[in-house]
This record gives sequence, C-alpha cells and structure tokens, in this order.
Amino acid sequence: MTDLSNDRDALVEAITREVLAALGSGDGPADPNDPCTGCLQSCAAQCATKVRSLMETGADRIEYHGDAKEVPLDLAKYIDHTLLKPDASEADIDKLCDEAAEHHFASVCVNPTWVRRAANRLRDTDVAVASVIGFPFGATPSDVKAFETRRAVRDGAREIDMVINIGALKSGDHDLVRADIARVSDACHEAGAINKVIIEAALLSDAEKIIASRLAKEAKADMVKTSTGYAKGGATIYDVALMREAVGPKMGVKAAGGIRTADDVQEMIAAGATRIGASAGIKIVSGQTGGASGGY
Repeated sequence: MTDLSNDRDALVEAITREVLAALGSGDGPADPNDPCTGCLQSCAAQCATKVRSLMETGADRIEYHGDAKEVPLDLAKYIDHTLLKPDASEADIDKLCDEAAEHHFASVCVNPTWVRRAANRLRDTDVAVASVIGFPFGATPSDVKAFETRRAVRDGAREIDMVINIGALKSGDHDLVRADIARVSDACHEAGAINKVIIEAALLSDAEKIIASRLAKEAKADMVKTSTGYAKGGATIYDVALMREAVGPKMGVKAAGGIRTADDVQEMIAAGATRIGASAGIKIVSGQTGGASGGY
C-alpha cells in the first residue's frame, strides 16, 4: 500500500504545482502583456521546449488556452456518441448513428440489443460501434460477460465497454477482478475488438482507483474508463489524471459521465483522456451548453 500512497501523493503534488502556476503564484507581479501569464507551461505555441519535457515524462495530451473557436483540436474524434437509456427506440438509435456519421464521432455506444442495427446503419462510414457489457453494475459472472462480448462482437461491435466486478474489488479479491477483465479482453482481442474497462471511480477510494486501473492493464485491456454515468458521480479531472498516472502514457483513458461542453472535453483531454463518452456530443461539437440528463 505504500507504493500506492506514494503514487497518489506524487500526483497530488504535481496537480498542486500546476494549480499554483495557473493562479500566478510565481515571484513578482504578472506582466499583462506576457502571453504566458497564468499558463500551465504546456502551450505548444509559446513553450515548445516545455512541451517536449512534458511529453518525455509521459503526457500524451497538451492543453490549449486560446479562443475555443481556434482550438487546434478535432473534438469529434475523441467522442463516443452514447445512448444507453432503457427506453431508447429504433428511431432514437437511427438518429444517434446518423449524427455520429455526420460529425465523424469515434463511435456510437449502444446497448447490446441495438448493436446489429447500429452496425448496419453505420456500414461504409468511419464510425465504430461500441457496446456495454455487465452494465451498469458489473455484478455479472465472468463467463456471462465473455458470452455477451462475443455476441456483441459477432453482431458488429468493434469496441466493448465492460464494468468491473466492483464488489470483488471492494472485497480485496484482486485476482477475481483481473481474471474477470481478462476474460473480456480475450473475447475482444480474438476478433480484433478493443476492451475499455469501466472502474466506476465515484464508488472507489483513490487507492482502489489505482489498483483497478493497474489490474485492467495487467489483464491486457486497451483502455480504462471512469464511469458508467449511472453512479453518484461521473468523470472528474482528478480521476482522469490519477488513472493516467496509474496506467502510464500508452494505454487509453476514457472519461465518461457528466461531460456536457467543449470545455469539459478539453479539460479531460488535458488531464490525460484519449476518449470521451458523452450523450451530449452534438452540443459539444457545436459549442452549445448543457446536455442530456440521466446516465451519460
């Protein structure tokens, strides 16, 4: 547990340094004409050397503080356009797919019953189909999760978002959690699909978030993901940064739950997210505020 505590303390210290820098806590008064005033020292336009040093320490996304209209970032490619409500209809799924194709989102994320319809609708587009397994509680036997995964992949899913066995993690049964994830990873990889592991961060302590993220990496998952969107809280910048620290620079990190605006997306990417789960994808890419309620 000492190593986990050291990881957490180091991350908190790093975040604290950045916050202090953003608040202008350096020596002497700030120069209002200095383009770097209030900067987190990660701007490629002004601080290329600093960016290189950040990349060398493991960062794979750099925050940009300019006008939102000038952000050199295609937000759509980070977004899984999501509809997981139990009352979603055929028309709702078709609309979701059409929006995803129009805006070139990374994927649509739908419940398993809609995978085949979504895959047919999105044939000949650049949008992948994702589905959820053991959703939303993770309290499903591992063999059932593996079966669900193979069925979803056979129906056309190229990405799987599985929920870990949260109760097993809370009980300290790390071998079970690792094996549970590995069963789904194997089912994905045998068909060329990817496994995104939802740890449900809102229900975990910081130490448990680190353990869950590392177990996912050990079980050969492709991404770790913050939330189902159905717990008491969704994605936070702190959790994304903690998970990024836990898995290192090469593994994907997906932020999901409560992400409603382009600013939310940019902050999550700056913290280390490589994918965003959102039901408010259209509002995000069009610069509107607010978003869908319930779940994602």
